Amino acid sequence: MTFQIQALPTENFAPLFALDDAALTAQNAIRVTAHSDSGYPCRVSLTDVPAGTELILLNHAHLDIASPYASRHAIYVSKVAAQATPAPDTVPDMLASRTLSVRAFDQAGLMADADVVAGDALSGMLADYFAKPQIAWVDIHSAARGCFLARAQPSA
Repeated sequence: MTFQIQALPTENFAPLFALDDAALTAQNAIRVTAHSDSGYPCRVSLTDVPAGTELILLNHAHLDIASPYASRHAIYVSKVAAQATPAPDTVPDMLASRTLSVRAFDQAGLMADADVVAGDALSGMLADYFAKPQIAWVDIHSAARGCFLARAQPSA
């Protein structure tokens, strides 16, 4: 079984960059500038943005479902991000370079499996998970801070 890692859609976040700081605060968001070339992973481009890049840090419902596992967490999105479309069975460098918490879910939105993995071993773990018929999708988080990074789904 192959997998497809999905970035968050650009259009969901582009309007935030037109808001002033007070309006962002009302939406549990703030404007930040990357101070280094690492540590600012954009969930739209699936890259670590370079120092000097403007981002919005916001609270995002990445698992907005009727389930005990419904979840939201802080994410970064870049002002200049182009939406990533990784090829099937490809792990973007942003994920491959981190220690990850990987959480597999069934169709009912219940966690069916989970583990912590080095990013360079993610491809094998996803292949193993999607070989199990009960796994519908896998959410990938930063192991250190717990932030949602991306979702993987089986691809044909």
